[in-house]
Amino acid sequence: MHLGRTTLSKFLIQQVREHHAEEGAGLAALLVDIAAAVKAISAMTAKGALAGILGSLESQNVQGETQKKLDVLSDQAFINTFQLGGLVAGLASEENDDPIAVEPRPACANFLTLFDPLDGSSNIDVNVSVGSIFSVVRAPKGKPSLQDYLVPGDQQLAAGYAIYGPSTMLVLTVGQGTHGFTLDREVGNFILTHPNIQIPASTSEFAINTSNERFWEPPVQRYVEECKAGKTGVRGRDFNMRWIASMVADVHRILMRGGVFMYPKDTKDPSKPGRLRLMYEANPMSMVIEQAGGAASTGRGRILEVKPEQIHQRIPVIVGSREEVERVAKYHDEYDKGEDKAYSSPLFKERSLFQN
Repeated sequence: MHLGRTTLSKFLIQQVREHHAEEGAGLAALLVDIAAAVKAISAMTAKGALAGILGSLESQNVQGETQKKLDVLSDQAFINTFQLGGLVAGLASEENDDPIAVEPRPACANFLTLFDPLDGSSNIDVNVSVGSIFSVVRAPKGKPSLQDYLVPGDQQLAAGYAIYGPSTMLVLTVGQGTHGFTLDREVGNFILTHPNIQIPASTSEFAINTSNERFWEPPVQRYVEECKAGKTGVRGRDFNMRWIASMVADVHRILMRGGVFMYPKDTKDPSKPGRLRLMYEANPMSMVIEQAGGAASTGRGRILEVKPEQIHQRIPVIVGSREEVERVAKYHDEYDKGEDKAYSSPLFKERSLFQN
């Protein structure tokens, strides 16, 4: 493939021919359809206030979150694309209570799609990068039931995200590496610009919402405090903290230069075991991260091996550079076994995780 000259369509035809013989050209065609929806959303976000689509609605989604105007428009862009494309038997969106069956089912509808139409929508009105996240799984032979969507992440056929920033990028995987495409607005094509993305194994950067620190479990507190201690602490080097409050934007930065993104389990709302959605956010992003050489964990297990129980299920998420994710998981394991040891930091002095 020639960098800067390979279109998304050309790239996908080769990828699925080599690695997805059973799904054939259908999977490539579906990903091209997704790219079309992404281009439509990119055009809307680029216009901003000029299009009159900023601000909130009076409605809420199934999670009880106030919907932005662009949330609903982005959701409809994906739904229209999938219903007209003839390649999906059903679809599930973060913005809808239940999955939507495509009826009558098209003859070539061999897939189910799950998607977050606009991740980070709280940033829309302040012109900060937002994105879309998607996942593709196999459809059953008959009419899809809820259980057909609830498959572990390691059964995804394809996954990816779009980021709407200074340029629009589409980053995806079909199980053979993670690849990035940049939208050439003049010709309307996505062009391969970032082939075979690889996340550095180690990093000196982490992303987490520190306003929730008092609600974190001890393993996460331990990890973050060690990072903040810098050169004088047990890690022996300084760390930078970044937090955009958009999973797409934070994960994209990690893909480009390394780091770890954490939205861990906390006690702020005991009814929620995590904040991010397994099916629409954690699973697709974990596949993208792992295919780029990174790791993805709940802190207590690999995200892609979690058996889903609900379509809007929430889960703790720790993704990024492999060595850092494994360190956080190790701290969880030691804490659960009661084996975590005292550690020292010039900022916090010596303490045990079990001391008050």
